[in-house]
Amino acid sequence: MRIRRRSFGDFVKAFFAFVALAVLLVGVPGALATQIGWPLPDGVPSFDWLQQEITVHTFLNILTVIVWLAWAQFTACVLVEMKAALSGVGVPGRVPGAGPSQLLARQLVAALLLVGATAASFTPGLSQLGNSYDANQKPTVAAAQATPGLFAQQQEQASGAAAALAEQASHAAAHADAGGSTAKQGDTKYYRIQPPEGRHHDSLWEIAQRHLGDGRRYKEIFELNKDRVQPDGSKLSEASLIRPGWIMEMPGDARGGDLVEMPDEAPNVSPDVQQQIGDYAQTGDHAQGGGGSGAQSGGGSGAQGGGHEHAGGGATQVSVPDQQRPAHATGHQQATAVGAESDSSFGLPEALLTAPLLAAGLLGALGRRRRQALWQSAFGAVGGRRGMEPPTPSGDAQDVQDALLVGADPEGVRLLDRSLRGLAASLAEESRALPVVYAAWLSNGDLHLQLAQPAGKPPAPWQQGQDQTFWMLSRTDAERYEDVDTAAPYPGLVSLGTMDDSRLLLNLEAVPGIVSLSGREADRAAVFASVAAELATNGWSDRMTITLVGFGEDLTPLAPNRIRHLEDVEALVETMEAETRQRRGALGAAGHDSVLTGRTGPAQHTRWAPHLVLLAAQPSAEDAVTLAELAADASRLGIGYLVGTETGDLPGAAWEMEITGEGKLLAPLLGLELDAQLLPVAQQRAVVELFVEADPERESGGPATTPPFLVDISEQGRPAVYARLVGPYEIIGLDTPDGERSALLHEALALLLLHREGVHPRVLSSALWPRGVTDDVRSALLDRLRIWLGTDPDGTPRLGRDASGRLTLAKTVVSDLDVLRSLYHEATQGKGVDSRAVRGRLLTDALVLVRGPLLADRPEGRYRWLTHEIVDAQLPLLVADTGLALCEFHMEKNRAEKAIEALQAALRTAPADERLWHELLRATHSTGDSERLTELATDLIGRSGARGLPPRTEALLDELLPTWRDAIAATG
Repeated sequence: MRIRRRSFGDFVKAFFAFVALAVLLVGVPGALATQIGWPLPDGVPSFDWLQQEITVHTFLNILTVIVWLAWAQFTACVLVEMKAALSGVGVPGRVPGAGPSQLLARQLVAALLLVGATAASFTPGLSQLGNSYDANQKPTVAAAQATPGLFAQQQEQASGAAAALAEQASHAAAHADAGGSTAKQGDTKYYRIQPPEGRHHDSLWEIAQRHLGDGRRYKEIFELNKDRVQPDGSKLSEASLIRPGWIMEMPGDARGGDLVEMPDEAPNVSPDVQQQIGDYAQTGDHAQGGGGSGAQSGGGSGAQGGGHEHAGGGATQVSVPDQQRPAHATGHQQATAVGAESDSSFGLPEALLTAPLLAAGLLGALGRRRRQALWQSAFGAVGGRRGMEPPTPSGDAQDVQDALLVGADPEGVRLLDRSLRGLAASLAEESRALPVVYAAWLSNGDLHLQLAQPAGKPPAPWQQGQDQTFWMLSRTDAERYEDVDTAAPYPGLVSLGTMDDSRLLLNLEAVPGIVSLSGREADRAAVFASVAAELATNGWSDRMTITLVGFGEDLTPLAPNRIRHLEDVEALVETMEAETRQRRGALGAAGHDSVLTGRTGPAQHTRWAPHLVLLAAQPSAEDAVTLAELAADASRLGIGYLVGTETGDLPGAAWEMEITGEGKLLAPLLGLELDAQLLPVAQQRAVVELFVEADPERESGGPATTPPFLVDISEQGRPAVYARLVGPYEIIGLDTPDGERSALLHEALALLLLHREGVHPRVLSSALWPRGVTDDVRSALLDRLRIWLGTDPDGTPRLGRDASGRLTLAKTVVSDLDVLRSLYHEATQGKGVDSRAVRGRLLTDALVLVRGPLLADRPEGRYRWLTHEIVDAQLPLLVADTGLALCEFHMEKNRAEKAIEALQAALRTAPADERLWHELLRATHSTGDSERLTELATDLIGRSGARGLPPRTEALLDELLPTWRDAIAATG
């Protein structure tokens, strides 16, 4: 780690601190002893002493005793602080009743030691954060409050962890250099992952711990088996995911478990398993003695886990002599059905499951993008129609989308945003400036802000934490906040990871200098991608600029209005020099001392948005110095820098962090050790793919208007189960379940009906139980749902699974939304194209199905997952398209009244669709009834409210009824 260079000012501070300590520790007792003497009696006082007259001398003696006690307490504080600083212990002992005395002692000791070896612990801005731990705080937030600097970890512990991780990295590197194989004594071992026994799930880390003696060797197992075809046809692509039935080749020194010889001496292993292991031994480069993938391949995917996602179960270990291993691979094995045991973990990337704020931001931004594409498609804003159905993701993109649905915490984002804006509004009402916030901790819903320096009493309902540099808001108080019209005060907050069940958000905008990140390139890239993605899509900011340099993947599709890529550091320096000059000038002209002051003023929404720079590439020495000079005043200007480095030594770095290959984010000098929040390259590509596919300006290929599920609309296609979702929820063909579980089963069926492509079991459970549920409860629900839906006449269950393990419904289970889509598709792209009569009948039948909005009578508090869906935007557009098509059908034969009837029916479900109103105006005009047209225009004006009529509607009225303004004014 970098050691801070000592300046002349440091020596001046140290000198004055030494003088102050000398006066307080030596001068005070010397003065008392020489000027006043010992204030207490020399012997045991008699009873007569109590009856003596109280004189001025008596008061002086009492005061002298108090001064001696205060001196003794301060001396104890100095000794405690000196011992803690010199020993490197992050938590100095607390002297009872010391309070301000210990704080003064700490500051003097810090200033004195600033010129010594511990100077690096007192980086600019952090010296104000050294405050004691209040034992009355909740255990869940102890990590956020126990140490000086930023966070609660002892320096020695963090250093020890770093050393252990470094040793592990060296071991892994040595293994990779050796070709990735540790086979010894002429044999190779294989494991076959069994279904979990009871509720125990296994992981590569635990397997390595049991049979290799060190869980950190899980990467060796990962490298031996990466991308090799398993018996079910799938492959091991992430160290955090294993499935029952998979086979794992083990390093040669693996021991323990049921060790047998294969294939002839394996009485406990079935012939089928023997065959699977024999076939598996022939797959991959490993069969040829190659080392497989390089060690770096585990960097991104494996970083988040070594098996934090528990997918497998118990393991059976078998040993096969090397000479029985064929020299060439045989190809893929036939895939088998996915068992129910793998429901809880299959296929979803751990990185997004454990990043609730990032997942919520990405999910919300993706939903907005898809809605925008729908609206632009419907109104023809982008050349040609793309249709009502967004493309259905597949492969990694589908897994990532499911992980976003499972991992997202939109309620947490909403509470965080309202809490911060509410704090800003309360301070503005009191004419108080926003305090500088270095970091925020989220712990069990409670929010803790760590201030750069004391800022007085926080406004209600905020409370002071264990000292004056912590403000705390409980989740109960946060839920009382409502939306306020004020600027986001701390948009630069971004998640870095978790420690002891508490999530850390660092305010990049407030760091007094550069934040540096060292580590392997792949690991750094995963951190940078996570930071960039969350900043681009988070819900607690308004406007910001994110400049990316040195990124392998283009993240611009996530937020084209926020993200910009620069080619190199030279372009970055040129851009930031101009930006820094501009912001300094703007602050000076506005009379503000920082952007925080400006955000509480009248220009809060437009002028003081943050500019965050993420430089993933290692800058040259000259560029690093230039960036350090620019960053010296960056926190005041609302500019933040996160810079990657290979060595960890970067000029101007106020806070230094390191990301390890095991997903740990370390900053020993800050007492920080987190489970890092990552976005590995595979998930990064899949996320970008989702946004690119949803881009409204992207050219669509293929029949985009084709629904994902078409039903047989003839008499022969009558379904066995029919659910009416468009309007009040009704089910025909099933008995109503008894008891309180009926509502839960209905909601589960509705989710499956709206996703005919299949629903991941974890997506289903997270939709029904947003706050979490155990595996046995979810399994019980699926069993009840399977029994309730029953089977088709041929014995096929109506609730099944596809090849990927996702839950699907049989074609005999149909909803009215499926029928509505199929009727419209058949009328506009099927038989209705060539037959006018068929087209009219199909469109009329489709419009009859519309009884109101989707699930109109859903109970309050349920179906919250609909906020993640776009079906609420699809349905009105589909109904409007149907009404417009039927209007056109009638107008071809000049049946204006029939056309008006069709449009009015569509408007009951899509009242805000401007296209319907335009056609209604034209159809009404064709009747020749100007009074009726005036009444319609009056109704439109009443609906438009204070905003008035849209410009295109006004232009149409001017064309159809030039006197409409005068006529409406005359009627009042």
